[in-house]
Amino acid sequence: MDRALIINLAYILAAFFFVNGLKKLGHPSTARKGNMHSSLGMLIAILASLVSKEILSYQMILIGMVVGSIVGVLAAKLIKMTAMPEMVALLNGFGGISSLLVGWGAYASNPSLTTFTAATVALSVIIGGITLTGSLIAWGKLSETLSGKPVLFVGQKLINAALLITSFCCAFAFATGPSIGEQSFFIMAGIALLLGILLVIPIGGADMPVVIALLNSYSGIAASAAGFVVNNNLLIVAGAIVGASGLILTNIMCKAMNRTLAHVLFGGMGATSTSGDSKDVKGEVKPIVPEDAALILEAAQSVSFIPGYGMAVAQAQHSVKELAELLENNGCEVKFGIHPVAGRMPGHMNVLLAEADIPYEQLFEMDAINPSMESTDVCVVIGANDVVNPDARESEGSPIYGMPIINADYAKTVIILKRSMASGFAGIANPLFLKNNARMLFGDAKSSIHSLISYFKES
Repeated sequence: MDRALIINLAYILAAFFFVNGLKKLGHPSTARKGNMHSSLGMLIAILASLVSKEILSYQMILIGMVVGSIVGVLAAKLIKMTAMPEMVALLNGFGGISSLLVGWGAYASNPSLTTFTAATVALSVIIGGITLTGSLIAWGKLSETLSGKPVLFVGQKLINAALLITSFCCAFAFATGPSIGEQSFFIMAGIALLLGILLVIPIGGADMPVVIALLNSYSGIAASAAGFVVNNNLLIVAGAIVGASGLILTNIMCKAMNRTLAHVLFGGMGATSTSGDSKDVKGEVKPIVPEDAALILEAAQSVSFIPGYGMAVAQAQHSVKELAELLENNGCEVKFGIHPVAGRMPGHMNVLLAEADIPYEQLFEMDAINPSMESTDVCVVIGANDVVNPDARESEGSPIYGMPIINADYAKTVIILKRSMASGFAGIANPLFLKNNARMLFGDAKSSIHSLISYFKES
């Protein structure tokens, strides 16, 4: 059988595993199998690519695979779940720089490119460069190495627009004017790297889940463009899948925040706030000690847990599962309410709860749990802030007004586990903490839950 035919058949098989794996990732019960299918598809794709082209050095490829595998294993073992959002941001950046380097390598090896190939090189470099530096800024904001507040200055949108237009002018010159190709290429690459920074710095930390999804889409589009550069059909398909799924996820995140993508990219949420100061919120804080909180939970017939980033920081998910099991043994119905943008990346809370082996039947999306919130005896908010902020419903002056939230304040009693009264990632005060039915259980979430568990075990 012809080698080219075998390779193309292998690519089709790999594409099948990619699509099937992506489909299975849509449900917790099949997600692990979906991940394995996608990995198998990638293995097939790599093997087919290695025999389909003239490889300059198998030794260098082997060294790269060994080094990459070591780094991957160490990252999987050493990086904490709380650092997963910034890890995802870095991985998006790696995808961007890979596409940029592929484009650069293709041009360096053959400066006399056809117009079509040169155009795809330009797209690979522009989108890859934006993805690289944009992801690094997102990493900085998520890891709090950089401030999560938007960085705004006069004429920012006009400057960004001018740079974007200039980059595409350079791309046109690169594709159609061989005599100035080298100058156009490096100017285009430099502008792309600068644009990545300027496009992400005006976005506030609260919008980072959307930014991560969007940058993931960018990395896929850049990879697809790189596929045209190296004439690899599977890379085109895989990049298109990542790009499309990233855009779909971005749209879901925007809907979850009741905001348009343009508002996220250009709104500068968090730069100013009409309700961001605690002095604007009226009411009295009502602290509670673990023993009293345990008595309330012991008497409850229904309890809903609303996890947030604070649970991730405290690594309290396993303790939460133990408390949930004790409540169930006490005859209580237990649910977990998951907001689409809880945490600092899409699916952050789902991953943490799955790690603790909490049954997925107990996980309810925002729209599914809200109708039952008024009949819930106790709602336990664990380190969540912005996704349960009633200002989103009640205060037209709030930056998050109109954003769908989990209606935790509708429960008969709300117990909020927080270290302090500090505002959340969006920098906005939460009037939920001062409502008559709310009680604040201050301290580390894991320690507080351990105190509750101790009460149930001793009683």
